[in-house]
Amino acid sequence: MESRLIAAKLALIGWAAFMAIQEDLALAPAVFLLLLYFIANIAMYIWNRKALPAFFAACSIGIAGFGALYVAPLFVIFAPLSVLELAAKWPVPRSIQALILLVPLFYLKTGTAGQYVFSSAFSWIIWDTAVTYADRLEKKEQQLDRLRASVQRLARRLNENEEFIRQSEYTYRLEERNRISQEIHDNIGHVMTGALIQMEAAKSLLEKDPTRARALLQNAITITKEGIESIRLTLKQMKPPVEQVGIHRLQLALDTFSARYELETMLTYSGNLDCITHVQWKIIHENVKEALTNARKYADASQIAVNIQVLNKIIKAEVKDNGKGAAKVKKGLGITGMEERAATLRGHVITDGSHGFSVTTLLPIEP
Repeated sequence: MESRLIAAKLALIGWAAFMAIQEDLALAPAVFLLLLYFIANIAMYIWNRKALPAFFAACSIGIAGFGALYVAPLFVIFAPLSVLELAAKWPVPRSIQALILLVPLFYLKTGTAGQYVFSSAFSWIIWDTAVTYADRLEKKEQQLDRLRASVQRLARRLNENEEFIRQSEYTYRLEERNRISQEIHDNIGHVMTGALIQMEAAKSLLEKDPTRARALLQNAITITKEGIESIRLTLKQMKPPVEQVGIHRLQLALDTFSARYELETMLTYSGNLDCITHVQWKIIHENVKEALTNARKYADASQIAVNIQVLNKIIKAEVKDNGKGAAKVKKGLGITGMEERAATLRGHVITDGSHGFSVTTLLPIEP
């Protein structure tokens, strides 16, 4: 706002200087008053504290009035902008400001009155534009402050949510450990205790009643077998299926890659994933990771699709991007490494650069 008003005042000073030369006015007093007017207005923006701006605005009005009375009526053109600045220090309605600007017209001659009207209109437009701009700027700053506060609140909530997730995961692990411990105590512990009691009884009857001792040992063996089966079932329930671990780990790797490099990734799969062993999943993960890295470096792609298919006799893992492709595929260390990994399980790697670029890993299904 200040820069616009200073530019307007410099324009008025230039106009006054030009008119003073045209009308052959006494230059010394005119230049002196112009310098005083310029100094007062610069001081208004330098010492912008408490009542000092109002004081310097009043000084500017006084200089304009003194110059109009004793040097040249032309100096009255400096008054309107200073009057508006002074009126802005108090809650004066716009209509009252306009009436104040019209008062000098009753005391001015016709020629000077025209210049004053032009100066008043010019000052009113500049002042209104500057005030409107300052109001909009203030609203934008307030909006920016609200956005900053909102971002801070969201950051705090995000931290709280992350802490809640960590606490939830920790609580879940404790509950799972407690469940396993309780299940071992209730089932397996009781079974083993019963078997131990049976064997102790058989030991004491081994010489006195061999037939009864053999029966007790057989009961202990039966109880122990049941305990071992219970342990096997418990571990089987705890252990997640191989296909869930493999496909979820692959999805997590794709999500991490997409978030880090801002590339869209998509995972699809079909067929019986139970056929994929741990070793095969390891090779698929490493080959997919290498193919993703190559696509990011060389393909200039925006989307990468990963498709896992379990067919009758082979497992097919394809990584395909929508990049520029390659007319001739040059095998570097990355593709060579993928081929070597697949070859350890009698598999193959196929590359195609005709439509985008694709890397397909083929692994035989183990009988």
